[in-house]
Amino acid sequence: MKNKAYPVPGPSIRTEDVIKKSRFICDICRVQSRDEAKSFISAIKNEFPDARHHCSAFIAGPSQTGDMGMSDDGEPQGTAGKPMLQVLQGSGIGDIGVVVTRYFGGILLGTGGLVRAYSGAVQQGLEALEIVMKVPMRIVTIEIGYGQEGMLRRMLEDFKANIKEQTFGADITFSLIMPSDQVEAFTKVVIEETSGTAEIMVDDEDVWL
Repeated sequence: MKNKAYPVPGPSIRTEDVIKKSRFICDICRVQSRDEAKSFISAIKNEFPDARHHCSAFIAGPSQTGDMGMSDDGEPQGTAGKPMLQVLQGSGIGDIGVVVTRYFGGILLGTGGLVRAYSGAVQQGLEALEIVMKVPMRIVTIEIGYGQEGMLRRMLEDFKANIKEQTFGADITFSLIMPSDQVEAFTKVVIEETSGTAEIMVDDEDVWL
């Protein structure tokens, strides 16, 4: 099964809302592992040590299949972490962590009110979030003659390929990185343009950027 590109957060953001005198601060950050998520949550707790709650949810990986976690952090069970995670899953965004910090304002919100407040805080944050695509890339090493260099360089833009390294010897060896879904078409064109004389090696594993 081929890896597919998926949306992830751009720069980290913070939004804030006040509901019945309780202050809800929502921080969203890109996290690519459970450890990164834990570090992010700890950093927010350290920044707001006097807050009553730091509820959290994260998805490290694609939105439906990544490693997931959540915490109510002292709020009634199911009123914070779970609805926050559900909003993240519904967004389709992966590699995402969110912490909603609450400063209690003295007015109880009730179970339904808490669910709406926490899920609403995450939704508000997502609306302000810049999204970028995380694309699976593949390393392609190609050896060609000097007379074919111009042809290869002209192809790079068409296949969204970039040169990582180049070595000049009897022939020219290029190490390229390009989107995985471009590799098959790229190698086909190179073989045609060089009449099968190019030596091409494609790495087995994707590189995620």
